[in-house]
Amino acid sequence: QVQLVESGGGLVQTGDSLRLSCAASGRTRSVDVMGWFRQAPGKEREFVASISWAGGPTYYADSVKGRFTISRDNAKKTMSLQMNSLEAEDTAVYYCAASLGYGRTMASEYNYWGQGTQVSVSS
Repeated sequence: QVQLVESGGGLVQTGDSLRLSCAASGRTRSVDVMGWFRQAPGKEREFVASISWAGGPTYYADSVKGRFTISRDNAKKTMSLQMNSLEAEDTAVYYCAASLGYGRTMASEYNYWGQGTQVSVSS
């Protein structure tokens, strides 16, 4: 089992920055990829970004490229999402997820999920 806990959400204004963190515990050595997803009210959960736990390529949704940066710290077993130039459309609950094998952009590829953290951007 892998446990994931997100933190760092909040209410900000358009153009502001916010940094989300995800702390992993449990059988983290079995994790291959970590990712961020988000879900806005009335919409399906969508991919935001992913990163290989062992070091490797990162992937971003087109809507966040150039504004969001995903990173990880293996020693601390944490993953972060630096979000800059936030827009009202970024308002959603953000979820941290862990994949045991080859997860990339699809939620079905991830095995463990955090409880989510709310990000609200006011225009």
